[in-house]
Amino acid sequence: MAWPDGRTSSALPGQDWLQAAHEAAVVIPTGCLGGSCGACEIEVNGRMVRACIATVPSSPSGRLTVSLASDPFW
Repeated sequence: MAWPDGRTSSALPGQDWLQAAHEAAVVIPTGCLGGSCGACEIEVNGRMVRACIATVPSSPSGRLTVSLASDPFW
């Protein structure tokens, strides 16, 4: 997968996003860790997910591109 800072890493489908980011030395901001606050929203191949409650999906192409969401209120 490709991270916002240009790093690449591998993760298994079903792995927690926050763990995959930690292993890649990428920091995803967090808040409630329960999915309600939205602080950890990331965009994965154009789809918004909350990293604290979502897992890495399988990808037919084998490639995932991750962007951090930006919220003007955080």
